[in-house]
Amino acid sequence: MYAANKIAKNALRESTKMGYVLIVDDDPAMRGVLTRYFEEHSQSTIAVSGRASLDRHLAAAEPCLILLDLQLDQEDGLDTLREIRSRSDVPIIVMTGHRLEEVDRVIGLELGADDYILKPFGLRELLARVKAVLRRQEMGRLARERDPDRGGYKFEGWSLERRRRLLIDPAGASISLSKSEFALLIAFLDASQRPLTREYLLQATRMHEDIFDRSVDVQVFRLRRKLELNPSTPKMIATERGIGYVFTATVERY
Repeated sequence: MYAANKIAKNALRESTKMGYVLIVDDDPAMRGVLTRYFEEHSQSTIAVSGRASLDRHLAAAEPCLILLDLQLDQEDGLDTLREIRSRSDVPIIVMTGHRLEEVDRVIGLELGADDYILKPFGLRELLARVKAVLRRQEMGRLARERDPDRGGYKFEGWSLERRRRLLIDPAGASISLSKSEFALLIAFLDASQRPLTREYLLQATRMHEDIFDRSVDVQVFRLRRKLELNPSTPKMIATERGIGYVFTATVERY
């Protein structure tokens, strides 16, 4: 047992150096298929069966990406997704064997998933999605490094610090933002007092291309609940009928 644990730790250490994909699926056959395919395409992987194993791996090191099955035995995949996102920005692609309604897909993305794929899926498609998410992650990292303005924004007594992704209300309290809420707010702040279409906001928040534009309405609704005194009669994020939305506040960058 000691020897096996030592081998597992050494494997984790070597995988961490290269950046590894962590597969979370309670089906051993699926774990085997995915592991073999990724290894054949020079992508290091580690496969685990559930939440407990996932937590142990995340405590030891962070993968470059997580493939998360939402139908884990006796576990709620959305709760697992929520827990991962509460402490890490690691890219996550969710896998599910059930056809999702639009609202379900939006919820998964709202909770922090970067993409989703329905079972059964083609392995080439899955690998392409993994590469696409990792490519976007790297492009975002390089853009942040090139961006000389790493300060933030002030508006209507609020402030947003970009580097720490920290939103402070006029009373000085910190307000938590999901990944998509943060991206949406940045899009509004960078184009304040300009009407923005849903299509523009979809691109700005980098949501998956086949998600319907009503997902923007869901994001706006959630952001309004955090920014507006009365979300049912919003003042800061106004609706532009036939166009989309406009952020009405005057924004100062610092």
